[in-house]
Amino acid sequence: MISHTRNSVRTGFVLLSSACFMAVLALGAEPQWESIFDGTSFEGWHAADPSVWSVNDGAITALSTDEKPATRNHYLVYSREPLGDFELKLKHRLVSEHNVNGGFQFRSEIFDGDIPDDCRGYQVDNNTQTDWLVRLYDEFGRHTLAWRGERTVFNERGEAETTPLDEAKGDPWFDLGDWHEYHLMCVGTAITLYVDGRLVAEVVDDDPAQQDFEGVLALQLHSGPAMKVQFKDIRVKRLPRE
Repeated sequence: MISHTRNSVRTGFVLLSSACFMAVLALGAEPQWESIFDGTSFEGWHAADPSVWSVNDGAITALSTDEKPATRNHYLVYSREPLGDFELKLKHRLVSEHNVNGGFQFRSEIFDGDIPDDCRGYQVDNNTQTDWLVRLYDEFGRHTLAWRGERTVFNERGEAETTPLDEAKGDPWFDLGDWHEYHLMCVGTAITLYVDGRLVAEVVDDDPAQQDFEGVLALQLHSGPAMKVQFKDIRVKRLPRE
């Protein structure tokens, strides 16, 4: 009787331990947020022209001035590995008294075009002194994919159908010169963008001739008048490909 009880306890302990182990494995398999900018250095990042980029007050910074304008687009590229399905969170601001453009590339490609180390592909695109402020864009491709306040679906023939996102429409509701958190989600053909927790734009790209499922993340200093662009608190959650 005593031996049987001990065996039962031992069996129960083994089963419990196995369950706990499986739970730990399950927790370990859950995608986690990873910081990819340490706030002090460019470890894990590279640029064709490093002189354009600096770290100031914990933020990646690129600055153009009237005396030293940006005559081309510059990119700071996350170099450790390309991103496929993922979530990205970062804080970004674009400061200028002029009408300027800027943003960041994702699932994109570095190539040598008219200038070396240019970038093409999907982009979160901003522009000051405009009513649209932020959109999903295709650099060197189809251009605007979805304006702020739009959801666009591209079918297998590349035809686009656009419907409104009422929660993202209306008067301009933020200043690009202030810090804002961008939350980008890329899962398969679906691309979703939030700013400060508010849905901005969505794209479903089912066009096999245009869609990209993997590529680089690249921060941009756009050509144009004097401006300051900054990025900080950059985190990625890599998602399993479905």
